[in-house]
Amino acid sequence: MEDKKAEDILLLDIKENASFTDYFIICTATSNRMLNALADGVIEKTRVEHKRKGRIEGKPETGWLVVDYGEIVVHLFDEDLRHYYKLEELWKDGKVLLRVQ
Repeated sequence: MEDKKAEDILLLDIKENASFTDYFIICTATSNRMLNALADGVIEKTRVEHKRKGRIEGKPETGWLVVDYGEIVVHLFDEDLRHYYKLEELWKDGKVLLRVQ
């Protein structure tokens, strides 16, 4: 996601606190076009390098896309919605494995 200019990338280990996934990746995009590019980049990279298929949920114009791989869920937000939903605070008991600002 860094190569697509995502901002404030966070990898959280939440497997001790959630039954539906093990990890969240959360990042911010500066536009709807960037949200699409990030989602497409995640899908393509995992398909090519890891032979995994993810499922995109949401629409860029809503400001939030989710790419679901089961044990990993990628949340792609515009800045306003990231601040509104505050997933970092909601899952604050998770362990921060990586933060790129």
